[in-house]
Amino acid sequence: MEPKGSVTSPRDIPIPRWSLSSSSGLHYGSFVNSLSSLTPQAGEKASISPRRAYIAVAVLCYINLLNYMERYTIAGVLLNIQKFFDINDSIAALLQTAFICSFLLLAPLFGYLGDRYNRKYIMIGGLCVWLVTLFWLLMLLRALVGVGEASYSTIAPTIIGDLFVGTQRSAMICVFYIFIPVGSGLGYITGAGIATVTGDWRWALRVTPIMGLVGLFLLVFLCPNPPRGAAETHGEGVTEQSSYLEDIKYLLKNKSYVLSTLGVTATAFLVGALGFWTPNFLSRAQVFQGLQLPCKTEPCNPTDSYIFGAVTVVTGILGGCLGTGLSRWFRNKVPNADPLICAVGLLGSAPCLFIALFVASANIPTTYVFIFIGEVLISLNWAVMADILLYVVVPTRRSTAEALQISVCHLLGDAGSPYLVGVISDAIRRSKPTTHSWDFDSLKYSLLLCPFVGIVGGVFFLLTAFYIAEDRKAALPLVEGTFSMSF
Repeated sequence: MEPKGSVTSPRDIPIPRWSLSSSSGLHYGSFVNSLSSLTPQAGEKASISPRRAYIAVAVLCYINLLNYMERYTIAGVLLNIQKFFDINDSIAALLQTAFICSFLLLAPLFGYLGDRYNRKYIMIGGLCVWLVTLFWLLMLLRALVGVGEASYSTIAPTIIGDLFVGTQRSAMICVFYIFIPVGSGLGYITGAGIATVTGDWRWALRVTPIMGLVGLFLLVFLCPNPPRGAAETHGEGVTEQSSYLEDIKYLLKNKSYVLSTLGVTATAFLVGALGFWTPNFLSRAQVFQGLQLPCKTEPCNPTDSYIFGAVTVVTGILGGCLGTGLSRWFRNKVPNADPLICAVGLLGSAPCLFIALFVASANIPTTYVFIFIGEVLISLNWAVMADILLYVVVPTRRSTAEALQISVCHLLGDAGSPYLVGVISDAIRRSKPTTHSWDFDSLKYSLLLCPFVGIVGGVFFLLTAFYIAEDRKAALPLVEGTFSMSF
């Protein structure tokens, strides 16, 4: 029978395939989850020790760090690129849009493969593409980077979900997702730093591929491919017979998943636009105040990239730990605590960002204070958002769930937000004769879109709070393999 109040119909429940050699289910490591075999095989043991699980998380965190360093290195040297190619804001934003577009187009494919084939091999293949310059060639290469990140970002969280459970999983997910803002911040710093040291912004794009070779080696030799659902079933794997269309129907009927995905999309829009344009905006603010001269030839002044990168690293660690701590503290007391934490984070960040945009014309240190507070509030969400997906979706559909969420949040979020802000900025700037003051104001007015989107995202998480307890209970019997079905 289904749990009372469940929104899942019998038709949506996956049909388990249990090993014939076991009366209790499919034993941990008793099937070969690879491209050549998808069915359980008796007698094969490949238990994963806690030590190996922690090493695997460390490897995945390292690659996640590189992913986001690579993603935001461009933002750290954006002024140099604009001067070198003599391009406006909207064209410059295409560099990020090209990367995100390839990312979102391939995420569903990797999600489908990740729920059915060996996840480790899929990540290795994607990372190889990432590792394998004129403006349009640079944009093409940025798009190819998205291929590797699509495979990794879709699958890596599901592996962590299959290695740990409960509060331990929350802690590991927190560590993993903290490397998103940490990697982003280091991207600004290393990008601007290397461009300054070498006098050539191109060298900033050549560091992470070298580090990526180390990540590829570690992934091949140290990262396991645990059975899906191994953590929740105490070492037993869960598998199912379902088509991709059935997986999509299952996810679309999960209200918590759908609403939280819309909240994640708003977060991606906000972070994508701010992450790409904030160093540039702060540089224009200093020119507006007369604190520095406008950049006419490369290399441009990297101070704002350094400071904003450091702020992003610190706020990412602080906000990620605080969000996870609040989640662990309130989860047993307040069943819908997680989406409420995400809602508070986004709704609280909106006024901070609004104030920062207008204070920038008068006082840069005060601007950084409000940026710091706003980024801490946004960073509350990173690990909590991921944890929501892991406990409202059954293990065998998590890669598909991750992929669909990634596709939606990038398609409607950070794939277009840097470009949209750039287009609005260019349109506003063309309404008057161009001056350094008007360059600053046009970007400021276009960035006002971000606080509004943050409020919309907070509302979506508030709506998620109404369904989260019910959907979690509906998924729990399926995760544990204790369900009985009536057809």
